[in-house]
Amino acid sequence: MSERVELVRYGSGAPLYDHGPEHPLRPARVFLTYLLIDDYRLVDGETVRSVDARSATDDELRLVHTERYLEAVKHAGSGELGSWVEFGFGPGDNPIFPRMHEASARVAGASITGAEAVLSGRVEHAFNPSGGLHHAMPGRASGFCVYDDPAIAIAWMLENGASRVAYVDVDVHHGDGPQAIFYDDPRVLTISIHQDGRTLFPGTGFIEERGAGDAAGTKVNIPLPPSTGDDAWVAALEEIAPPLVTNWKPDVLVTQLGCDTHTTDPLAWLDLTTNAYRKAASLLHALAHEAAGGRWLATGGGGYQWARVVPRAWTIYFAEMAGATIPDEVPHAWLEAVRHEHRISVPEFLSDEPLPAHERDGAVADVVARVKREIFPAHGLAV
Repeated sequence: MSERVELVRYGSGAPLYDHGPEHPLRPARVFLTYLLIDDYRLVDGETVRSVDARSATDDELRLVHTERYLEAVKHAGSGELGSWVEFGFGPGDNPIFPRMHEASARVAGASITGAEAVLSGRVEHAFNPSGGLHHAMPGRASGFCVYDDPAIAIAWMLENGASRVAYVDVDVHHGDGPQAIFYDDPRVLTISIHQDGRTLFPGTGFIEERGAGDAAGTKVNIPLPPSTGDDAWVAALEEIAPPLVTNWKPDVLVTQLGCDTHTTDPLAWLDLTTNAYRKAASLLHALAHEAAGGRWLATGGGGYQWARVVPRAWTIYFAEMAGATIPDEVPHAWLEAVRHEHRISVPEFLSDEPLPAHERDGAVADVVARVKREIFPAHGLAV
């Protein structure tokens, strides 16, 4: 069954969101994803369309970010505002790069483009692979992220008719930006499943972080131990996200689809394969229809096996969004293009070989039980 879906491309007219050749966040991963989706012929120009992004306006960016921070990003590197450390910039995670504001505004605008399409009813689902920059805070950059495009898209939808939004973040790192930005906003349910913050950046995302005031119980964290594998990870997501989101009855489901959970990712220590992404894609797709009238905005996110994993993972998600069944064998033309352009070999199938269950998977059940005890009563759900 095909569905009305848009793939939001970064588009021309803006510089690359590119921290430099030595930085782990490689822009090539997004363009290789576009190419793989195209080589699978998922975009038919009718029910499944491709659209170019626009750039976010300053007013849209100010829905989340402070005026002082916007000015800092616009003038980064000029020396006009003194120390850049105050704004999170410097060597390491967040180096200043040319035309940083314009590049970051285009990423945010791509997520707003998808939000517009979904909220207006033009399509059911929209996917912005360049987005998912979920660590940026109102007044500072963090974790490779300059503007927090998922939070901006959520805030934009709340300004434009949405009453409730559910946000599900499957990145290996805690979705700390959207949680912090909406921590006391009872209109936004955030659910983040991630590697335990005691073992990984940003060091947050504990079960006790549950929201404040009227929003208590609307911020949900599932911190998993290192080496968690496919079955335990999928089971944790299944036990927590569907009951909460379905009960929440959001107008829109927003997801961050980071694939740095993969067992080969160099920056984290979960043991997922692309087989888990198939199951997560199916779960989130069903959830969008059951809980949010089919309205689903998806963004990219982390993923530092930029050629070997990210394009396969996000193509799996996009095929699910489109209701398409595609061959497991990756198109030969794509394999050859990657080999020719980047001089590396990549897997020839979307699916990975399954990994054996890890002895620590049993600890995941304890985490799930604790989350239920902490959160479910606030929603009238049985533990």
